[in-house]
Amino acid sequence: MLKNIFLIGLLSFLISCKPNSKVKAENKTTTQTFKTENYTLQKIEENSKGLLILFGGFGENPETIEREFNILKIAQKNKISVLLMNYSQKLWLETADKTYLAQLLQGTIKEHNLNKENLYVGGFSSGGLVSVLLSDYIISMKQYHIDPKGVFLVDSPIDLLELYRTSEKNIANNFSDVSVQESNWIINTLSADMGEPKNGITAYENYAVYTHETDNAKNLSHLKNTKIRLYTEPDFKWWKEQRKAEPEQTNAFYIKALAKSLQQKGFKDVTYIATNNKGYRANGNRHPHSWSIIEKEELMHWMLQD
Repeated sequence: MLKNIFLIGLLSFLISCKPNSKVKAENKTTTQTFKTENYTLQKIEENSKGLLILFGGFGENPETIEREFNILKIAQKNKISVLLMNYSQKLWLETADKTYLAQLLQGTIKEHNLNKENLYVGGFSSGGLVSVLLSDYIISMKQYHIDPKGVFLVDSPIDLLELYRTSEKNIANNFSDVSVQESNWIINTLSADMGEPKNGITAYENYAVYTHETDNAKNLSHLKNTKIRLYTEPDFKWWKEQRKAEPEQTNAFYIKALAKSLQQKGFKDVTYIATNNKGYRANGNRHPHSWSIIEKEELMHWMLQD
């Protein structure tokens, strides 16, 4: 008799536990991961609220982006699919590059049935250049039907003309081996395709996100009605100590100028975000030029607000 009572009690306990387990299962957002040579996709399986497409800085791949940005868990919690692109060797885009990327994104979104109604594109450093230039192109062509609702860049070298001039100064200063090596590569790359600025700056204007000298932002003209965020961390003291760089040699200087220029040109939703002491690499090293200056939860809120 006591044995039967014990069994009935145990059965009742087990039955009473099942609904709680079921609720937890229902509340958990499940994902699928797809990896190709072109991207890594974390897809929300049901009721996705948006799609975030990310381009890394020069030489970064999907694994690097996730290591430095650590966005996947937060995106999953907010039911946002994330597409980490394996495309990071560009400081500017030719028309053929834009067409290739637009078709790649269009095909990927269709293949995986991703949410294209709430689509955001962003990137760090050179990846930010790719993000805004590509988004402008997609919207201008009116044939891909994947228009981004918002775009953002993170401490990107938006002014190619000033990037060239800054590189010349870095080489002359000869203060940092890293800076000198990078600057030599930049000058060789830019001059090979666009010529030396002393012979004319038209090519630089044609490819750059922004040219401060002439206040030229024509390559963003189709983003006037798109939400735009410009992230940077203007730690001029750090750049002075580590690279012997003046403020006008930093990305932050020109990003602030771009924000003001776009606002004056009538762009409807431009937000300049200057952070303080948020720039750290995944290994803990202090560096204002980092993915970490983005406040991830706030980024999710920006994507999900009306």
